[in-house]
Amino acid sequence: MAKSMMILIAGPYRSGTDDNPEKMKANVDTMEAYALPIFRMGHIPVLGEWFALPLAHLAGSKQVGDEAFNEIFHPIAERLLEKCDAVLRVGGMSQGADLMVKIARQNGLQVFTNLEEIRPVNKE
Repeated sequence: MAKSMMILIAGPYRSGTDDNPEKMKANVDTMEAYALPIFRMGHIPVLGEWFALPLAHLAGSKQVGDEAFNEIFHPIAERLLEKCDAVLRVGGMSQGADLMVKIARQNGLQVFTNLEEIRPVNKE
């Protein structure tokens, strides 16, 4: 019987965007498209961006890649992985998402590459 998991959805954020805000938002939208299906399977979906972007703003970040942004963006996702049971790797090339997968594997977490690999929680 599958138990409920917290699943980090990891995909490109900045990769291939030239730091264009509209393209980065599109990347977040792509990752977020997996959140509701994961929730409906009985799991808890999370994106590092949900934590990192507000914190970077609070830290005074004025643009992607500045000191405040870099202080928070990947480190918060790495900390989040300590609480997760699995990672769903989506989208195209991304050093950050690949890093999340590497850390997940080092920590013995499950790594999925598509929704069909994730078992729904039995609700009996």
